[in-house]
Amino acid sequence: MNDGSDPANATGLEALAGITVLDLTRVRAGPTCVRQFADWGANVIKIELPPAAGEVGLGGPRHGPDFQNLHRNKRSMTLNLKNEAGRRTFERLVRDADVIVENYRPEVKHRLGIDYEAMRRVNPRIVYGSISGFGQDGPYLPRPGVDQIAQGMGGLMSITGLPGQGPVRAGIPIADLTAGMFCAYGILVALLEREVSGEGQWVHTSLLESQIFMLDFQAARWTIEGEVAPQAGNNHPTIIPTGVFETADGHVNLAPSGDAMFGRFARALGAEALLEDPRFQTPAGRSRHRDALNAEIEARTRAASAAHWIEIMNEAGVPCGPIYRIDEVFTDPQVRHLRMATPVEHPVLGTIEIVNQAVEMTRTPARIDVPCPECGEHTDEILGEFGLGEDEIDALRAAGAI
Repeated sequence: MNDGSDPANATGLEALAGITVLDLTRVRAGPTCVRQFADWGANVIKIELPPAAGEVGLGGPRHGPDFQNLHRNKRSMTLNLKNEAGRRTFERLVRDADVIVENYRPEVKHRLGIDYEAMRRVNPRIVYGSISGFGQDGPYLPRPGVDQIAQGMGGLMSITGLPGQGPVRAGIPIADLTAGMFCAYGILVALLEREVSGEGQWVHTSLLESQIFMLDFQAARWTIEGEVAPQAGNNHPTIIPTGVFETADGHVNLAPSGDAMFGRFARALGAEALLEDPRFQTPAGRSRHRDALNAEIEARTRAASAAHWIEIMNEAGVPCGPIYRIDEVFTDPQVRHLRMATPVEHPVLGTIEIVNQAVEMTRTPARIDVPCPECGEHTDEILGEFGLGEDEIDALRAAGAI
């Protein structure tokens, strides 16, 4: 795939081409989930409120970068689920669909009459994906949940930032993004299981659950050993001296792990004396004397450029890399080789670049070639595909359902 060819264009294969997804999501976590299906060829139908009944601004401006990046490869139709004719029409779509994804507050789908139990009566094979702030039941059920609240409640903000700095949010909406990804793979598992049982099921996750899962070893250290992880700043909590070090013209990340690599690192740094210092001869010693070791390292890294240390350390087999601004990320030769920014032709915006998928597949790669649709752009087309005639579509429009 990295040679510039596109196997999908040659073979026409799309991994999820036989799957129809009804997308009721908005803002970020839900669209992140559905994007995984859209990029691998699923028939994703983004269902939005008609403009007259819509909620303006959810997810940002439609022609803005966030909305365009999240909703590529989809078709859009309008449907007012608060309208009885609209809800009945939704049920017609559900009969022939495979997946529904929503990230309303938990009570909303029940109020609309489109919850999982209602929809499985329409189509027992339906796989229903839900993302909420705190879960589908429990004491926090009615609370509104957003990424930053989940970062705080999920412990991440207590371990992010410099020691003593106070809580710091991660620079990305990590709870939103991971909840979307977890929901996507849960839906895929349910689709695989459906091949055996013939039945769908309800798949749900939350920002809070996803954020706690992402604590990973800091969480396990508490649950198993009762250890509360502190803020560690740029220092790795277990692999020392991994961290950020100042150079003559900026900073680099260095990550020498284990005794053998630490030896190569010290020699490449021109600091063989570190290997003779009893404080630094074992991982435990390097951990106890982290600050002193970091000071010794930085006294030497300041003497040369970041590019010098990146070259020297990588030649020695020691992980070392630059710390980029976002614009620098996308000019890096390896990032360009991986094609992490991919062009799409938009009828209003012209040629734009959106963020590519991070998974490559040899036969059925992701295809990102359809821009985000305009609101309701495909309403008549989609309804026609589900068997509605022109008269029925006109009646829905007259009733305010579309």
